[in-house]
Amino acid sequence: MATIKFTFEDKSIPDVIAENVEEGISILEATEDHGVHLSHNCGGVCACSTCHVYVMKGDDYLEEISDKEEDFIDRAINPRIESRLGCQCVILDEDAVIEVIIPDQSNIIGHED
Repeated sequence: MATIKFTFEDKSIPDVIAENVEEGISILEATEDHGVHLSHNCGGVCACSTCHVYVMKGDDYLEEISDKEEDFIDRAINPRIESRLGCQCVILDEDAVIEVIIPDQSNIIGHED
């Protein structure tokens, strides 16, 4: 099973290590399964940019970025070269080790504390 380390731009939130993450699920689904808050106003169907994350390690274990995802990343707050949408980052390998930074969610409309 895959392992994902979640760190946060908001340093008041402690890191989370998600272990036993199944191949075939997305980073967004992994956050939900492990109690990590990641906004997803569209419900995880690649129709907004609120589940924007930075994949710092392990991007080769994820589905390739699509043109549609790239278009929505351009609308995200502070996009970088490591930017992905959590709903589109499907884990392809059960032995994946992935590190993700979750941007500050407080400026997202619909954000829940």
